[in-house]
Amino acid sequence: MFAFEFSKSSKMALIIPKKYKQKLLPETTEVAIKKIKETFQEKLARRLNLRRVTAPLFVLTGTGINDDLNGVENAVSFPIACMGNRQAEVVHSLAKWKRMKLGAYDIPAGYGLYTDMNAIRACEDLDNLHSLYVDQWDWERSIKPSDRNVDYLKNTVNNIYCALRETEQSIYEEFPHITPRLPEEITFIHSQELLDMYPRLTAKEREIEITKRYGAVFIIGIGAPLSNGEPHDGRAPDYDDWITPNSDGFQGLNGDILVWDDILDTAIELSSMGIRVSPESLILQLNARNCIERKELSFHRALLNGELPLSIGGGIGQSRLCMFLLQKAHIGEVQASIWPEEQIEICRQHGIQLV
Repeated sequence: MFAFEFSKSSKMALIIPKKYKQKLLPETTEVAIKKIKETFQEKLARRLNLRRVTAPLFVLTGTGINDDLNGVENAVSFPIACMGNRQAEVVHSLAKWKRMKLGAYDIPAGYGLYTDMNAIRACEDLDNLHSLYVDQWDWERSIKPSDRNVDYLKNTVNNIYCALRETEQSIYEEFPHITPRLPEEITFIHSQELLDMYPRLTAKEREIEITKRYGAVFIIGIGAPLSNGEPHDGRAPDYDDWITPNSDGFQGLNGDILVWDDILDTAIELSSMGIRVSPESLILQLNARNCIERKELSFHRALLNGELPLSIGGGIGQSRLCMFLLQKAHIGEVQASIWPEEQIEICRQHGIQLV
């Protein structure tokens, strides 16, 4: 395994696997991508009782509808000339928009929606797993108050994981030289347990160790400070619930799905998801992040006024899933985007064809 560092005002690190050989030609890869997307969204919709809806590419600035993801990203924005130059911004994800749509459609508990979400994340460092262009299945499901617990979260994760394995099997049946890699079951672990296991490692290093050990893991509790005073990873305060105590004895009703990729010899995050904030946990998390003023934004007011349903939801990376299931070395092999010329050339020299 080779790693190339790009230091020109960038944090990019490119991984080049030794003796990498693509298992599908570019033309056949396109056929396989289509199959993965069609198969997975059908499996996901069936297992979670979801229906497809059309989603926006951008929303008005200042409404609180866009998501800050880790809480620090800046959205790509532009003025709308015919609306007095009001600012609009490209979505980061659709967590809050989906919850509003659940309410608008009056979707009952146990049912939900999914959509194709496309976004631009200009702040990304470009490497094997990260692109300026984001495509994912965004989904959201209405739940009952009694569903706001870690057992319901785990059951939902297991359903998503079954959909992933079923899709992997369908690819194997059509392309038998691409053998399945996912283990039969996904392992659950809380981020605090992970810190206790590997106290001297960084959060990313802990993810790599635990995912390599089990093959597929769901790390619970992303956003709240751990015993070392730091969260496992950042999470904005106004969509996932990362502050509520759970029955496992920890904080948090959210998490990330990670799988082990032996092509890149690293962990790949396929999904970020969780039970969403209640009115009570929203206030707690806004206070914890010193941004209580957000409660005056339209989305937050609607939630605090009881106008939005309780929900669970998340995003599942389309290109990352295609990359993983087709055993590719770079996300640019399954997605058209912009890449630095030096990265394109290094990949070309090692048999990695970026789209």
